[in-house]
Amino acid sequence: MLPTTSVGSRSQGNGALGPRDAARHTAGAKRHKYLRRLLHVRQMDFEFALWQMLYLFTSPQRVYRNFHYRKQTKDQWARDDPAFLVLLSVWLCVSTVGFGFVLDMGFFETIKLLLWVVFIDCVGVGLLIATLMWFISNKYLVKQQNRDYDVEWGYAFDVHLNAFYPLLVILHFIQLFFINYVIVSDSVIGYFVGNTLWLIAIGYYIYVTFLGYSALPFLKNTAILLYPFALLIMLYLISLACGWNFTKMLCSFYKYRVK
Repeated sequence: MLPTTSVGSRSQGNGALGPRDAARHTAGAKRHKYLRRLLHVRQMDFEFALWQMLYLFTSPQRVYRNFHYRKQTKDQWARDDPAFLVLLSVWLCVSTVGFGFVLDMGFFETIKLLLWVVFIDCVGVGLLIATLMWFISNKYLVKQQNRDYDVEWGYAFDVHLNAFYPLLVILHFIQLFFINYVIVSDSVIGYFVGNTLWLIAIGYYIYVTFLGYSALPFLKNTAILLYPFALLIMLYLISLACGWNFTKMLCSFYKYRVK
């Protein structure tokens, strides 16, 4: 799960593996180690994962500075500890159950919603976004003089998880306290509060994603990853002018899913 590998593949004269083959073997071994640690809870550093979750809100740059430190000490950018993924999954499950409670769903409806959110919204969409960003960054953002390096898919998925966590907390936890009493009402305050939370959540996602790719020294023009901010603000203003309520749409969509 290394984000950078040499693209040379020729074997050395002494029969040793070439740089690319060696990188693949190393990545495979680290991926196996990562998946194996999922079964050993005591080997996970949950305290450090909680630290990362806190700083993704207050100072996400510090999180990516730690990624730099990992590259220097372990020769990899991507996480080698699944604790962050485990805690994110717990957050997702708890907040989805909270959504089911707020929307007055029954037990089986809540379980169905949980399966949809975990396997489609989180895993499915996450894999799609990570793959898309992996392709775009390697195709268009690698510096010409650094063509010997590429962004590995594992790091792209890590960046997605980092960006997804603040969005999850804002839309699936903080928002729960306002849905029934403020947001789902037909008043101006209702869709203003709801849409503003969406603006903040998606804005966090864009910004943390930008920080993730700008942290890689062999990428160029990563500022283009901030361009969606213009579209986001424009959509936000249009939604207020037209009275669209994104949270109300989400609630209706969730209820439709579990019918």
